[in-house]
Amino acid sequence: MNPQAKLIFITSLLLGTTITLSSNHWIMAWTGLEINTLAILPLISKSHHPRAIEAATKYFLVQATASTLVLFASMTNAWATGQWDITQLTHPASCMILTSALAMKLGLVPFHFWFPEVLQGSPLITGLLLSTAMKFPPITLLFMTSPSLNPILLTTMAILSAALGGWMGLNQTQTRKIMAFSSISHLGWMAMILVYDPKLTLLNFYLYTLITAAVFLTLNTIKALNLSTLMTTWTKTPSLSATLLLTLLSLAGLPPLTGFLPKWMIIQELTKQDMTPTATIMALLSLLSLFFYLRLAYCATITLPPHTTNHMKLWHTHKPTNASVALLVTMSTLLLPISPMIRTIV
Repeated sequence: MNPQAKLIFITSLLLGTTITLSSNHWIMAWTGLEINTLAILPLISKSHHPRAIEAATKYFLVQATASTLVLFASMTNAWATGQWDITQLTHPASCMILTSALAMKLGLVPFHFWFPEVLQGSPLITGLLLSTAMKFPPITLLFMTSPSLNPILLTTMAILSAALGGWMGLNQTQTRKIMAFSSISHLGWMAMILVYDPKLTLLNFYLYTLITAAVFLTLNTIKALNLSTLMTTWTKTPSLSATLLLTLLSLAGLPPLTGFLPKWMIIQELTKQDMTPTATIMALLSLLSLFFYLRLAYCATITLPPHTTNHMKLWHTHKPTNASVALLVTMSTLLLPISPMIRTIV
């Protein structure tokens, strides 16, 4: 892709996100979401492969539908209450429509079907943007409207997302699809706590973004698009494969790694809200996700592939690892001891 064109698209992404984050009026928030959608489409379809074109088309149709619903929800609320302010969403029907629309934008169950397919058709770096940056504006809109949202609807969607995200990722062999189902599962945790402690949702999203960025950039460095490729990477970058093991376990939420912090805080908050059965269900459903993270980690570092044909293995690559990958991997694994400080900041 032309560097000038790529610069324009990345700038448009930043602009759209900034407009949505800083807006008080629904029309401005909707405008920012539309700019984001239009800016990411060329980045998805830049390879001109039929699968990439299909992914871009699916993404456009789903995001256009969700944006229409956002506009419809805000207009219904303005018609009933005379308010266009984002924080003044009080009409019950508008709240339900808006929750559905933003769930569609994020890929929450039952609006999750598009996300694994779109991620599978995108390059790894675009997949990283779709999993993190593109979810930030809808998450902030949910954060701003959280006092008005229906807790029963969000809790149901959260449990279904955690269950299906873990369950459907079990038999996947493509790393991008595994990361897509991982994202759906994590969104379930964020939606679960949104009504009770919105700041905790943002903390969860920040840490999820950090760890997912480390995983995607590592996979991009070793060019691993499926598990069979991942099995042979230990010969190319042994240290990166070893740190990928820790990063994946952090994404699974195992102590004493960074990813344990949001799950710990959310279970603690749910217990305070007398929702112990819900907290137990969420904790048990996270075991499903843990299984496929362990499978990824096993393929990356522990197992050797069975080969019937002789072929030459690549030995250590001379290309140095990006400093940003090293920094992200370090933060993805070692932030738990400073969790009290993180909690006071967020």
